[in-house]
Amino acid sequence: MRLLSGRAAAAAVERLAGRGAQLSALEPRVRRIINDVRRHGDHSLRRYAERWDGLDPGQSLRVTDAELDAAWQLVTPQLRKSLRQAAANIRRFCQWQKPAAWMQRRNGVSLGQLVRPLESVGCYVPGGRYPLVSTLLMTVIPAQVAGVKNIRVVSPRPSLEVLAAAAMLGVREFYRVGGSQAIAALAYGTDSIPQVDKIVGPGNAYVTVAKKLVSFDCAIDFLAGPTEAVVLSDSGTPAFIAADLV
Repeated sequence: MRLLSGRAAAAAVERLAGRGAQLSALEPRVRRIINDVRRHGDHSLRRYAERWDGLDPGQSLRVTDAELDAAWQLVTPQLRKSLRQAAANIRRFCQWQKPAAWMQRRNGVSLGQLVRPLESVGCYVPGGRYPLVSTLLMTVIPAQVAGVKNIRVVSPRPSLEVLAAAAMLGVREFYRVGGSQAIAALAYGTDSIPQVDKIVGPGNAYVTVAKKLVSFDCAIDFLAGPTEAVVLSDSGTPAFIAADLV
């Protein structure tokens, strides 16, 4: 952790402000991938997944129920306890957050709001060096609380921990694909992955650009950038600030 103060801090903030992600250069490449999957379905999806997502030839795109259940049994009891607690906390917050339908009659006129869940949602969980269990919990649980019937999770090279969390939540549609090709499959559907109404969850630049391009046909949550956190403080305890960041 670096401690910056005074003019050094101001200069550092100035440098950071000018390094936003430049996504436009990726659009032609991502558009080709999307069009390829849209046109050729599983054939192109598998080709990209085998090239970039570590899918073995002949391996099913869909994670079986047996694999999910086995993952839950293989993780440590401590992790299972932590997953249950985290899920309970998130679910409680989402229930508080959930908007309610209401109806009022005024001067012979009925006014109100109906709140209905989407039919299907696709949750993107990034792969990488560290299992992003939190992303799975924070995308699947809100959909469950909202009452979404069909929840589909995609993740390249899913870790044991992510699979275990999915099993705990009762996820039964989990696909081992990622990148632009997974976003295209969720947005337009293939023989293996049915089309969804909305795509949620963060990803790398290719995922972000793909979400942007399909957003004309399929709802998305937002375009997530690289994860960064900064705390500006002139009086805080450095140890407490560092703990808050992580």
